[in-house]
Amino acid sequence: MIDNATGATPVLTTPAGSTPAGRQTRPATHWTPRLWGLLAVLCAVLFLDALDVSMVGVALPSIGADLNLSTASLQWIINGYVLGYGGLLLLGGRTADLLGRRVTFLVALGVFAAASLLGGLVDDGTLLVATRFVKGLAAAFTAPTALSILTTTFPAGPARNRALSIFTVFGASGYSSGLIMGGLLTGLGWRWTFLIPVPLAVAALIAGLALIPRDRPAADGGHDLIGALTLTGGMLAAVYSVVAAPERGLFDPVTLAAAVAAVLLLVGFVATERRVRHPLIRLGILRSPAVVRANVSMVALFGSYLSFQFIMTLYLQNVLRWSPLQMALALLPAGLLVAFGAPFVARLIDRYGTARVILAAMVSLALGYLWFLLTAGDAPHYLLTILPTMLLLGGGFAFGFSSITAQATDGIDDSEQGLASGLVQTSGQVGAALVLAVVTALVSGDEATGQVADFSQFRPGVNLVTVVALVGLTLSLAALPRRRRV
Repeated sequence: MIDNATGATPVLTTPAGSTPAGRQTRPATHWTPRLWGLLAVLCAVLFLDALDVSMVGVALPSIGADLNLSTASLQWIINGYVLGYGGLLLLGGRTADLLGRRVTFLVALGVFAAASLLGGLVDDGTLLVATRFVKGLAAAFTAPTALSILTTTFPAGPARNRALSIFTVFGASGYSSGLIMGGLLTGLGWRWTFLIPVPLAVAALIAGLALIPRDRPAADGGHDLIGALTLTGGMLAAVYSVVAAPERGLFDPVTLAAAVAAVLLLVGFVATERRVRHPLIRLGILRSPAVVRANVSMVALFGSYLSFQFIMTLYLQNVLRWSPLQMALALLPAGLLVAFGAPFVARLIDRYGTARVILAAMVSLALGYLWFLLTAGDAPHYLLTILPTMLLLGGGFAFGFSSITAQATDGIDDSEQGLASGLVQTSGQVGAALVLAVVTALVSGDEATGQVADFSQFRPGVNLVTVVALVGLTLSLAALPRRRRV
C-alpha cells in the first residue's frame, strides 16, 4: 500500500552550497513554510475523516426522527461508510502507487466533498446511506495516500517521526472535535453535520493543488479490482443478512439469498487472491501468528468500541432525551484520552513491547464494559457508570490502536509493510461493521418505536460487545508465554 522508495519530489532539501557537506540533519529540524503547509493539508484530511465519523454518530437519532428510519436503517449510515472505507482501503493505497499519489489524493478529496454536499441535501434514507458509502470509498483513497505522501516526503528518522506524531494527533483530535461540533450542529439541524465538512474539504483541495508535489506513477504493477469488489460485496451482503434476519426472519428468501451471496463472494475473494498476479492481500502473510493476533485484536478493539458508541448514542438521546450536545459531552472523555494519550504510546512500546501494551489495552477495554454491565441496572448513572466506562474505553483505545498496528508490522519485510498495516486497518473496519450489524439485530425492536423506557432493550448489545472485548483479552493473554520464550 505504501511505497517509500519513489514518488514525491523531495521537499526536505538544502540549496547547493548553503551548508557544509557534513550537516545533513538540518532539514529534519528546519522545515520550510511550504513543508509545514503540505503537512497541514495531510493532517486536515485525516482530521476531516475522524471529524465526519463522530459528528454523524451524534446526529443519528435526529436523522432517524426526521427521515423516519429504524435502528436497523440507522446502522447503515455508520456501516455504509465503514464498509466502503474498509473494503477498498488496500486498493486505495495501491492505486496511489500506480496512478500517482497527487492525482489520487486530490480526486478522492473532491469526491469526498461532493458526497458530503449531497448527504446534506437528500431527503431519502437510501440516498443518504449511498452518500455515506461513497464518502467511505473516498476516504479509502485519501487516508492511505496521505500517509504515503507523508512517508515519501519526510525522510526516515526524526523528521518522519515528528511528522507522524503530528499526523496522529490530528486524527485523534478530529474525533473529539467531532463530538462537540456534532452536538452543537445537530441542535441547528442534522444536515449541518454533513455540510460543514464541505468548505473544509474544498479548502484542503485548493491548498493541495498548490502544495502537494507532483510524482510519477509506478512503472509496473496492476489493480486487483475483482478482489476489491468481491470483498466489499461479500461484506455488504453479510451485514445485510445479519440485519435483515430479525425483521424478515432467519429463513426468509431475502435473508438466505443475502447470506448465500456473502459466502459465494467471500469464497470468490479468496480464490481471486490465490490466482491474481497482483493480489489485494497476499494470503501468505497470514501465516504469521503475530499478524493474525494483531488483526483479531483490531476487530475486538474497533468492533466493541464502535458498537458501544452506537448503543449509547441511541440510549442517551432516544430514551433519556438528552440533547445532542449533552450526549457528546458524555462521550467526550474517551476521545480526549485518545487524543492526549496516543502520542505517548510509542515510548511504552519501546520499553515494554507490543504484547504487554496490547494486554494493558484489552484489560482496560474489557474492564470498561464489565463495569458498565455491573453498575448500569435499568438506568445507568453518569458519574457511577458512564464516566468511568468512557475513561477505561478511552485508555484502551489509546493504548491499543498504535500497539496493535505495531505488532501487525513487526518482523514484516519492508516490501510488505504497507500490506501489513493496511490489512490490520481493513480488519478493524470490516470487523467493526459485522459486530455492529449483530449488535443492531440484538437491540432493534421496541426501542425503534420509542416504547422502551429503560436500558433493558440495549443490554443484549452491551453483552455482545463485552464478549468481543473478552475474546481480545483472552487472545492477548494467550500470546504472552510465546512472546517470553522467543
